[in-house]
Amino acid sequence: MCTGCVQKQYPDRGNTCLENGSYLMNFVGCANCHQRDFVLISDRTMVNEDEEEIVTYLHMCKNCEHVIARHEYTFTVVDDYQEYTMLCMLCGKAEDSISVLPDDPRQTAPLF
Repeated sequence: MCTGCVQKQYPDRGNTCLENGSYLMNFVGCANCHQRDFVLISDRTMVNEDEEEIVTYLHMCKNCEHVIARHEYTFTVVDDYQEYTMLCMLCGKAEDSISVLPDDPRQTAPLF
């Protein structure tokens, strides 16, 4: 992974977890060829293991194929919640949890 290609390493993205794509606002340009062009996605893999889906791929420079960052996205269902995580030097780090129930018990306000 290349620290010279990104503005900030692993920026906090809150609950924005990307299964695909690139966070171009954090891309300053390729440290190898000094071009700021589109970022390619390469070597994308999807693995389903023990109720967990893991997607990994490489962000690469369009011009010289320099590896900018490795992206990892995970999806699991734990109890009544869908759990998402993302970890990537370019796209950042994020976590999200969404209830699979019609009404999220965590959002229920106490009556008294």
